[in-house]
Amino acid sequence: MSEIEKKNSKILITGGRGFLGSHTVDYFKEKGTENIITVSSKKFDLTKESEVQNLFKKFSDIDIVIHIAADIGGIKYSSMYPAKQFYNNTMMNTLVLHNSYLNKVKKFVGIGTVCEYPEVTPIPFTEDYVWNGYPVPTNDAYGLSKRGLLGQTIAYNKQYNYNAIHLLPINMYGPRDDFSLEDSHVIPALIIKLTEAKLKEINSVEVWGSGKASREFVYVRDVAEAIYLATEKYNKPDPVNIGTGHEIKIKDLAHLIAELIGYDGDLIFDTNKPEGQMRRQLDTTKAKQIFGFTAKTSLKEGLEKTIKWYNKNY
Repeated sequence: MSEIEKKNSKILITGGRGFLGSHTVDYFKEKGTENIITVSSKKFDLTKESEVQNLFKKFSDIDIVIHIAADIGGIKYSSMYPAKQFYNNTMMNTLVLHNSYLNKVKKFVGIGTVCEYPEVTPIPFTEDYVWNGYPVPTNDAYGLSKRGLLGQTIAYNKQYNYNAIHLLPINMYGPRDDFSLEDSHVIPALIIKLTEAKLKEINSVEVWGSGKASREFVYVRDVAEAIYLATEKYNKPDPVNIGTGHEIKIKDLAHLIAELIGYDGDLIFDTNKPEGQMRRQLDTTKAKQIFGFTAKTSLKEGLEKTIKWYNKNY
């Protein structure tokens, strides 16, 4: 689909008022796309078939669906509510893709997760390994629900030749993220703890895990760009990794955030707390080759922007 066609297309972005969704809406608008639909989860509950059907009745003739809406959280949230996460995501994914097909939506863009990968995966993660084992137990329900969306994508392509794609973003961070200790991922959690410790002159901060686990992080606006490029240029059901291709140990990440915030107390790593998969790093070759995506924002630059936004808004 050309850029001109996309500018004239009616695009539904589920989760368009959330973290990744809002940045995706902003990016598409900056590129000249005007006819974008976002809806509140309070008005349309995507876990209920009747409400998904009503959504597609109200907004008829949708050309593209970008499905970002998800029940998502950090390790603590996923460990506490696996059944809730599995049910909500499975229902949303299944209903939105199925109704996209029924309503003759020209293209479905499904947003998956790195959590779909098996607990034991060779570094760097390549897309053909996603089915080769069970996901990490700390967020297996979330990973399996998203892997189900990938399976549905493949099935609808096989039977109906339906144009649905599936992207696999690595851990995201940036402005508008969930900054609550109950539900947040590692970067927001560290920013909250370290900022509070600095303000209250607390001598030490606890960090979950040994600090030896490593993660790859991608700035949210870069993912929004990847979604735009894939929507325009990619038309196969095979999944595509979205990330930077670079990892950092949690210990080094914590010290970097402390430095950027200006906190000079001690960091205490609690080995009794879960830390999930020991390494995560994506092979991002496919995204670059197929639709020309390369992440532009360095980790330090992205963290500086995120901390600045947090200080302004919290």
